[in-house]
Amino acid sequence: MPKLRLTLSSSQNALYAYVNGQYVPKEEASISIYDHGFLYGDGVYEAIRCYNGIVFKLREHLDRLYESAKSIKLIVSLDKQELSRVVVDVLKKNQLKNGYVRIVLSRGVGRMGVDPRNCPKATVVVMAEAREPLFGESVKGISAIISSLRRTPSWSLDPRIKTLNYLNNILAKMEAIDAGVEEAIMLNEQGYVAETSTENIFIVKNDVVSTPHPSLGVLKGITRDVIIRAVKELNYPLEERSITVHELYNADEIFVTGTAAEIVPIVKISGRIVGNGEVGPRFKSILNQFRKYIADPKEGIALG
Repeated sequence: MPKLRLTLSSSQNALYAYVNGQYVPKEEASISIYDHGFLYGDGVYEAIRCYNGIVFKLREHLDRLYESAKSIKLIVSLDKQELSRVVVDVLKKNQLKNGYVRIVLSRGVGRMGVDPRNCPKATVVVMAEAREPLFGESVKGISAIISSLRRTPSWSLDPRIKTLNYLNNILAKMEAIDAGVEEAIMLNEQGYVAETSTENIFIVKNDVVSTPHPSLGVLKGITRDVIIRAVKELNYPLEERSITVHELYNADEIFVTGTAAEIVPIVKISGRIVGNGEVGPRFKSILNQFRKYIADPKEGIALG
């Protein structure tokens, strides 16, 4: 069947990717145009970071990946231990002690039509590259808007499944770009705060840290869990609950978390200054704790 080429910038051409059992130069990596991940977004993925030779929270990412695959009845040819070795091998082959890893599992190649029985075997792709945090290494704070788009309802598609279907999020990101800001905050179908286009969100008010409960239509992020742990270890009060737009506008601090972004403060929302417009003390303390975690070999799997 015809192939879809996975093209990258020339600066990335020396890198290698894993595609269905083979390690190939990224400029030669390809999948079939009949792959149902390409045709229908039928698949799941994970994004993972490696810090100083430690693949951060690799076990947790793989646990979520396989849970996502199970929820959509996608059978993976590799078990968790085998896929873990592939992740490590891809990083080592690319000589990346600090890098960003993407694992993509799709339904696989099959004739057109959404029937998954058309695809006898899942496609497995693992790639890695050097990538700085989404908003930069030392961002002083980003601006956001409230998106007009609602997060996909939980009763339609469980947000805990990290799927290849990101059009909802992409359209929200486009709104942010059109507004000249970095992010868009999406609400759920009830009008409560859900998440941004690619990050979980936290607010601080009167020293209490709050974040939307997973039942409100948000991805249960790995970085989100790490930050919740940091908040607890710092002995800050924590609430997982419904958050309104009014609370966003009047928060003392707001920050977002995710593998690509890591942890970043929001200092302005829809023209309204958050707190005093500067990075807050709770954020600074939580960021320091996060940095301790990513420097700790016990928090991940060593490349060896």
